[in-house]
Amino acid sequence: MSEACNGNCASCQTGCDQKPQDLHIPGNAFSSVKKVIGVVSGKGGVGKSLVTAMLASAMQARGHACAVLDADVTGPSVPKSFGIHAHAKADETGILPEVSKTGVKIMSINLLLESEEAPVVWRGPVISGVIQQFWKDVAWGDVEYMFVDMPPGTGDVSLTVFQNLPVDGILIVTTPQDLVTMIVKKAINMAKLMDIPVLGLIENMSYVVCPDCGKQINVFGESKLDEIAAALEIPVLARLPLDPKNAALVDQGAVELCDDKALQGAIDAVAAL
Repeated sequence: MSEACNGNCASCQTGCDQKPQDLHIPGNAFSSVKKVIGVVSGKGGVGKSLVTAMLASAMQARGHACAVLDADVTGPSVPKSFGIHAHAKADETGILPEVSKTGVKIMSINLLLESEEAPVVWRGPVISGVIQQFWKDVAWGDVEYMFVDMPPGTGDVSLTVFQNLPVDGILIVTTPQDLVTMIVKKAINMAKLMDIPVLGLIENMSYVVCPDCGKQINVFGESKLDEIAAALEIPVLARLPLDPKNAALVDQGAVELCDDKALQGAIDAVAAL
């Protein structure tokens, strides 16, 4: 092994035979998390947080103990979608996650800031440290499925989550625009580098249903996701419409009431882990 080796074999080009270093950090002593699923995207604005919140709500409604770790530290939106505005508390076991109306456990930087509107102007290493704290210092209790809402792109936070948390698989959220090929491939290539399984693709804003005739309208043009998925041998698990009712529910902090039927394929893929 080279003296310059940092233990990150994913970025190594020396070709040495050193086994990859296990960089997973231990969770909180009062936590038992069975499965960790990352929800990622190659760019912002694709509805990744919405998908995360809806998946956690859907699995909770089906009788599973779920949690959301909001790793989008500079753009946290998960607590608001669940109608949670309280500050997180702590006891001798650690920081206590807030709990939604249906029992989903949530931890986000917005639960620790003095004001929800306070900007998080922190450098990458500090943000990565927060993600690590969310894993090891939060007393999650018994959780069957933890969904990690990742920030867009492939930067410090994604690296921290993939290296330090025992991620069982990721779901990639995208939209129908032509940019999708590059977005999806970036996310997939990072997952491959980090040896993280890709469970499948979720296309958000896939279509709109006309309220008068019921016809599906492809607002962003014809999707190319099927071709990309076939070429990459990754399944398309769900296509979510632009739904004004769901949008209104999220704005009201009632994401748990959203219609999750379009997510059934993704729900099945998570349940099969």
